[in-house]
Amino acid sequence: METKNIMIVGVGGQGTLLTSRILGGIAMASGYDVKLSEVHGMAQRGGSVVTFVRYGESVAEPIVEEGCADVIIAFERLEAKRYAHFLKKDGVMIINDQRIDPITVVTGAATYPEGIIEELQKDNKVFTVNAMEEAKKLGNSKVFNIIVLGIAAKHMDYSKEQWLQVIENTVPPKTIEINKKAFEIGYEM
Repeated sequence: METKNIMIVGVGGQGTLLTSRILGGIAMASGYDVKLSEVHGMAQRGGSVVTFVRYGESVAEPIVEEGCADVIIAFERLEAKRYAHFLKKDGVMIINDQRIDPITVVTGAATYPEGIIEELQKDNKVFTVNAMEEAKKLGNSKVFNIIVLGIAAKHMDYSKEQWLQVIENTVPPKTIEINKKAFEIGYEM
């Protein structure tokens, strides 16, 4: 198997690190060599957060190079645009259709770009979801990232049961059931 390259991009506090641990966990449970790397911007202040998950027979380094990501999971529109150049030609982007203004927009130094998803759809295979809305229907907005992961899971080589087992082994015990429900909602979309 050739090495698979996955990027998870978002804003601090959106669950990118938990999502990368679940992805790494499922690849490890399947016997692959796994490398994870986390790149924090001003994560605790709503800044950009990127995690790389690489897995395969033997993985030398954790960083995904530009034009090499098989899947990009984006928890926010502008972050999807910011990292789209990492996606390979036949790669897939899963984008949570949410807008979080960066500090430059909040302070008026910049404007938030319009039409991000439409622009990305011109050259890429893009799936979008308003995962925050779906998570609120479940009664817990914090699980929106697991809904997005459920959609991404359809583009990876693992069964639904394998995903649910890794989620159960990774998330805090009191959140297992809500996270499993969130995953299933995304998986069925």
